[in-house]
Amino acid sequence: MPVAVEGRTERPRPRQWWRSVEPIHAVTYFAPESRDACRAVGLRGFWMGYFAARAAPLGVVEPATVTATFFNFHPAMVARAIPDAWGFAPPPDVVRARRSGAAAALRRIDETLEPKARHLVPLLERVVGAADGSGRALFSANRALGSPDDPVEALWQACTCLREHRGDGHVAALTTSRLDGCEALVLFALSEDLPGAMFRHGRGWSEEEWESARCRLEERGLVDRGRISDEGLELRRSIERSTDEQAAPPYLVVGDRESVELYEGLRSLAGAVAARGEIPFPNPMGLPAPDLP
Repeated sequence: MPVAVEGRTERPRPRQWWRSVEPIHAVTYFAPESRDACRAVGLRGFWMGYFAARAAPLGVVEPATVTATFFNFHPAMVARAIPDAWGFAPPPDVVRARRSGAAAALRRIDETLEPKARHLVPLLERVVGAADGSGRALFSANRALGSPDDPVEALWQACTCLREHRGDGHVAALTTSRLDGCEALVLFALSEDLPGAMFRHGRGWSEEEWESARCRLEERGLVDRGRISDEGLELRRSIERSTDEQAAPPYLVVGDRESVELYEGLRSLAGAVAARGEIPFPNPMGLPAPDLP
């Protein structure tokens, strides 16, 4: 089913792709169907479901691998869920549950999604196939799963691949900037004027660890008297520029009209996800509300 382009001719920018792909992916964290799917295969509690579902494409991995690839979670928080999760549900079962739960949520949000998905998935898969997997563990593991037969599951999986591709590049930009996971969260919260407690609680850092990270940033001149400095803002901008630059190349594989068509289809679905209140704004992912159609 074709998607209306409504006269647009300009190719979407990397940040526009992110704000259309990420909300579609993120139903896996917030939608009740996704939580129920994890529970149905035996995973216990939200955080075990989160860590196991996102890590499952990597196989039976240890806490250190999850901590490294997810980047900004406290190691102890990860270790409370991994590797115990694999004793309740093996990774292939978790992968299937994750896909089916996300697809059920998307179908509830948009009852007309299936024909749209059949049209968009071939374009999405061309983008996924064109991406460079070098140094991108989460992206490469998700791409290696292949595409499900179900079109809505396939749409969600492709969006997840592209989300993790961008995320892997973002982690590379952060580590190149000599930021650890807690420091990155502190700097982000200050730059966006968001409550630090939301990120601290959601990632398992103590008040003492958060304050220690703030002090380290202050020693580098990135924070000044509890506020982000000009140097800190410029570092944040450079990280986002690098992330955008690394995320951009795969989308060039589709032509101008196809890129606009794909973007409009994803943006419409992302807007429906946001309009239904499936994702809170602000949120611990740092995702702003999508541009609504």
